[in-house]
Amino acid sequence: MSPLLKTLILAALAVPCVAMAEDAAPAAAPTPAVTANVALVTNYLYRGISQTGGKPAIQGGFDYAHSSGFYAGVWGSNISWISDEGLAKSASVELDTYFGFKNSFATDYSYDVGFLRYNYPGTYTITPGYAKADTNEVYGLIGYKWLTAKYSYSLGDTFGTADAKGTDYIDISANYPIPDTTYTLGAHYGKQDYKGKYAGTGISALSYDDYKLSVTKDISGYALGLTYSKTNASTAPGAIYTNVNGYALGKGVAVLSLAHSF
Repeated sequence: MSPLLKTLILAALAVPCVAMAEDAAPAAAPTPAVTANVALVTNYLYRGISQTGGKPAIQGGFDYAHSSGFYAGVWGSNISWISDEGLAKSASVELDTYFGFKNSFATDYSYDVGFLRYNYPGTYTITPGYAKADTNEVYGLIGYKWLTAKYSYSLGDTFGTADAKGTDYIDISANYPIPDTTYTLGAHYGKQDYKGKYAGTGISALSYDDYKLSVTKDISGYALGLTYSKTNASTAPGAIYTNVNGYALGKGVAVLSLAHSF
């Protein structure tokens, strides 16, 4: 599989931010140092939770990759979850910046370590226990062929929850390219676990597991994807992951995506 096709597949699986950088280019590959990507999705899901209240999003970014394995990039998407919950008067954009180092070792093994900052520009109304949504994470990934395991660790305030250092996310994924076809099958399990000084009843309810199945097809350099995602977050009215419009952000949902990298 070409590096370009592999990049498109990961983008179409609707794995934002770091996923774009993780597949920007393998070490020493004769690919352009800077690449760009753009995607349309019917629902922006991140770790199984809708960031757009079930509505579509347009996404894109730029990546720099060096033959040493160093990479850096920026990625953005429209969002609505912050304003929907009244945490900010206006916060309609997610703009992420990241850098890291990735390489391969032994036979069929790979690794990736890096730093990711989620930026959510806006005018916020802060109350005790809450914070601006901006979040800093470090992460490490180990891969074998088409299997990966990744661990992400928050360094402080986490997606609007104050003093949540130690909040982490475990991600186990498989993306299997079917031989002699343009299809890739994907499966994923993740566990988001909130920690910190506000780890009482409310914060504990923020923790959840998410699951995903996907299929992607390359069509003349474009990646068309279909994903089904579900979490065990409560879908009850008034629950933390049910927005003010009554939409359950972590409910089971199918997402279509179309991505291109150039």
